[in-house]
Amino acid sequence: MADNTALFQLVEPDAQALGFALVRVRLFGKGDERTLQVMAERPDTRQLTIDDCAELSRRLSDTLDALEEAGRDPIEGAYRLEVSSPGIDRPLTRVQDFTDWAGHEARIVLTEPVDGQKQFKGELEGIDAAGDNGRGLIAIRHPRTGELAQVPFALIADAKLVLTDKLIAATVPLSVEGADEEELHEEENH
Repeated sequence: MADNTALFQLVEPDAQALGFALVRVRLFGKGDERTLQVMAERPDTRQLTIDDCAELSRRLSDTLDALEEAGRDPIEGAYRLEVSSPGIDRPLTRVQDFTDWAGHEARIVLTEPVDGQKQFKGELEGIDAAGDNGRGLIAIRHPRTGELAQVPFALIADAKLVLTDKLIAATVPLSVEGADEEELHEEENH
């Protein structure tokens, strides 16, 4: 059962029970160096706190341990569980992500070429949900030429936001509590 789609379906109920939306679940690495990466966010803030990560990690550990004890271990062998927020230059994994982050720069890699091209970088212009037989066409504008490309969501192997000043300005931290004190403390030590 160690395919990423099945793992997503296994993890999703625990994340939802805590009020989180899953962004990505993937198992990667080889042998005893494998990692089960779980990225989630609070729908209202699009981020997770450290406490949120710890809470989801404990809950998932309990679920995975119970499955192992019942003889239904979804991942055979050793692996590390990593729970995190998607971060600023987040992966784009859901159709809605391409609408939510329209106006920001992204990098998209496809499983097969579209118009002879497998990689696209530019400003997201949203998605035509009816395009590609209802599976969605992502619109992305080339930064230098201004040319608009439409790539099928179904062909996306990897997509993520590019860290830019505009993205940083649009991403508000959950808390800056203590930032002034830390800055003052650093100045006093110099």
